[in-house]
Amino acid sequence: MSDFVKALPAADLPPGKGVELSVGGKAVALFNIEGSFYAISNTCMHRGGPLGQGFVEGRTVTCPWHSWMFDVATGQNVVNGDLKVPCYETRLEDGQVLVKVG
Repeated sequence: MSDFVKALPAADLPPGKGVELSVGGKAVALFNIEGSFYAISNTCMHRGGPLGQGFVEGRTVTCPWHSWMFDVATGQNVVNGDLKVPCYETRLEDGQVLVKVG
């Protein structure tokens, strides 16, 4: 899959929040950071925690299970930059957030 897929209406995700979604069959965590949308894998690489349920501060999401922190724009672990969850490109179109998962 190489096309963008509709994820949700932009109005449904307020700034500073994240949500868990299935986009194109992939578990995605989508975040609104000051009106910019970022998508990463919803699965924390430590123990599989749901990043979309995590606490968001700035561009950092903290996994609700064991407090691993990731930059939602790059997918990099905040403590160890060599660790990274997959990132997905996003764009806005007609009030919809689209995610490219392929």
